[in-house]
Amino acid sequence: MANALVPLAEGFEEIEAVSLIDIMRRGGIEVVVAYLEGEFANNLVTGANGITVQAETSIKNVIADDFDIIVLPGGWGGTNRLAEDHIVQDLLKSFQVKDKYIAAICAAPYALHKAGVLSQKYTCYPSVEEQIGRSGYTDREKVVIDGKVMTSRGPGTAICFGLAIIKELVGIESYNMVRAGTLSEFC
Repeated sequence: MANALVPLAEGFEEIEAVSLIDIMRRGGIEVVVAYLEGEFANNLVTGANGITVQAETSIKNVIADDFDIIVLPGGWGGTNRLAEDHIVQDLLKSFQVKDKYIAAICAAPYALHKAGVLSQKYTCYPSVEEQIGRSGYTDREKVVIDGKVMTSRGPGTAICFGLAIIKELVGIESYNMVRAGTLSEFC
């Protein structure tokens, strides 16, 4: 079974995080949600729109070897915290060195950029590319896969992004099953 790590930081984009967690789990991926150390009580993380999600573990307990992919939801507040957290940044670098998948949506490709793991071709939320650099940026695709780095545009593309992750990690059968079951013909 494939394993995914989803780190959440205060100010994360709720649609992206919850959609990605849900879609990946439907596709047979075991998902572990981690919180940043020192920010939260009782593993509770509050998103950009005031919705609180309970994480399973602290990011300090995470070992890259236990996962096939790290998936970062966006939201500027959460993204900035992920970009500044040394544990998250070290994990991103470790995932790259170990040739594991790295995924980010919306503003979160900025955290990949800060870690030096963002691939040449990428997409993100409009205007975030100005913080990253326009070289390699495209706004013509919902999901961009460049080697082992996967990026997507924002809340409206979260289901498509989750499905793309399923296709890469689990295969076309799971992708087709979840796509049909969620009526995601637009992906």
